[in-house]
Amino acid sequence: MQHAWPSKSIYQWSADTMSKFYQARMSRRESIKRLSAMTAVVMVGGVPVACDTAEPEASKAIGTPPAGHWPGIELKPITGPGYGTDPIVSAPTIPWPLTLNEAQKDQVAVLSDLICPADERGPSATAVGVPDVIDEWVSAPYSGQQRDREQIVNGLQWLNDEAQLRFESDFVALTEEQRTAILDDIAYRSQYEIGQFELPARFFSRLRRLVFGAYFSSPEGIRDIGYIGNVPIAGDYPGPTDEAMEHIRQVASNLGLPPITEYVNQQ
Repeated sequence: MQHAWPSKSIYQWSADTMSKFYQARMSRRESIKRLSAMTAVVMVGGVPVACDTAEPEASKAIGTPPAGHWPGIELKPITGPGYGTDPIVSAPTIPWPLTLNEAQKDQVAVLSDLICPADERGPSATAVGVPDVIDEWVSAPYSGQQRDREQIVNGLQWLNDEAQLRFESDFVALTEEQRTAILDDIAYRSQYEIGQFELPARFFSRLRRLVFGAYFSSPEGIRDIGYIGNVPIAGDYPGPTDEAMEHIRQVASNLGLPPITEYVNQQ
């Protein structure tokens, strides 16, 4: 899937608030299920991240980047019990409160569809409920998700602050050109080295990874990458393919585990 800034507006703004109020696309039970599927992809690092290395072409400057600022919002930790290792699927619970308010989910919706718009191979990020999954992710009471919670909430606030400083408007109400002007300053890894953009660039890199993780854990995203899943095999099990074994070795190496020994056809 090729992901780029959309060529036309895909949002409808209300006249009084200039905000697209994102409507939840799934139940808490479904978003928690997607959270579980997303965890392995995001934590192991198997999500393709567009624009991490390529540099933007020179473009006409829009707005003047202000001096560096970062909100530094301190959030109270979420102390919910977690989902547990053996949940009762027939009687699902709501294990923790959600973090993002309506305005923040609007921001995540706008950003998600900029990062992963609809194309000929699949729907947009919002169409498959990516903002709901990200809200679930940053609300979970686990250490990794709690770090993401602080980074995402502060990053969303930074975008609003930056939009106000440059254009005197909230981020979601900006034109596409104005949004792109801000995002071009934080969309590349080289901007980690620019003091005023280091933390915002790290935020955007993480958000992008979460968006793709949430998208490719959806049924539509799974179809997009051609994942087949479990299928019946007639006769003896032939063992994993060389490609699958190489992937397992790479994952084990990324996790710092000992090398995977060959076991195919060995009993």
